Amino acid sequence: MSTTPKVNERMAAILAAGTSPWLDQVRRDLLDEGTLARMVAEDSLRGVTSNPAIFEKAILGADLYDETIAQLTRNGADARGIYRFIAIRDVKDACDVLRPVHDETGGCDGFVSLEVDPDLAHDTEATIAQAKEYAEAVDRPNLMVKIPGTTEGVPAIVEVVAAGINVNVTLLFSVESYTNIATAYMEGLERRHGRGESLDVHSVASFFVSRVDTEVDKRLKASGAPEELYGLAGLANARAAYVRFKELFHGERFATLRAAGAPVQRPLWASTGVKDERYPDTLYVDGLIGPETVNTMPMATLEAARDHAEVTGMTADQDPAPDLRKLEAAGIDLTDVTKKLLDDGIVAFVTPMKKLLAGIEEKRASVGGA
Repeated sequence: MSTTPKVNERMAAILAAGTSPWLDQVRRDLLDEGTLARMVAEDSLRGVTSNPAIFEKAILGADLYDETIAQLTRNGADARGIYRFIAIRDVKDACDVLRPVHDETGGCDGFVSLEVDPDLAHDTEATIAQAKEYAEAVDRPNLMVKIPGTTEGVPAIVEVVAAGINVNVTLLFSVESYTNIATAYMEGLERRHGRGESLDVHSVASFFVSRVDTEVDKRLKASGAPEELYGLAGLANARAAYVRFKELFHGERFATLRAAGAPVQRPLWASTGVKDERYPDTLYVDGLIGPETVNTMPMATLEAARDHAEVTGMTADQDPAPDLRKLEAAGIDLTDVTKKLLDDGIVAFVTPMKKLLAGIEEKRASVGGA
């Protein structure tokens, strides 16, 4: 009886077109029950991302971690220490599941992301310190440390890349912010190149998609704009970032680094779960296919893509200008939209982290450790 895994044709087609499918979820049962390993074999899964909201749902949403929390409590760990133990352990184990992908791709894929604490988003030095701490604690070549793309995050990215740590830059909403962090990645590599160090340092730029549509559609509705403009902003904004990616990483400044063997910083399409039931559930998968990209999908979106994604060619490089002009004519200020989304996004990660720590504290108290 054959044990060869049955590879999903749709997911394989997404990968073949140049977009690496990643899963936006880490949870203990996915590791223990072999689900993550099966997805690598059958669904062309090439990476995993995590954030505080994901860990909050995983740790507090079920009893998967209760025994671990009880044991660590008896050993004297506080709530934050328990969170870090769980996050580092799960990310380590996910890195080990994805390690064959990392090896088979020559270190170009198979990454797992672990985010620095969200309350460090505006603290450059603390971000650098925690990124180094996490890299040492996980001790896997396919770890990516997630750093928010805030103004304070830019110099942190330079330093962390220069230190040889893979970086996933998160919470990107505007092309301007994307340009800043792409340049930071290059600067970090240039420092390494100048010192004669290895350029085998990888990065992705997590550009959020569905949240842009949510905010823009709300503004369009308030202004009475025609419904034909709804659902245009997310893809158009992401495609504008892809245009900028090609200018930057296939341009003059990066040419020397590329010639020396440096990898590009791939755009990663994040927030790709559709939040409006009027839109196809694979909208942000089908519409953002292209070389040198990543799409990190929530489980429901990945399952939808597995079932009915439509890979019709390169869609990430469709010209966004006509749709952007329509939105501008309708009074949409994308600069204002993306600034609001960044501010909201930081809060959206800080809040789950607070809830997570409070929830762990409650579990500690229930086993007599508070």
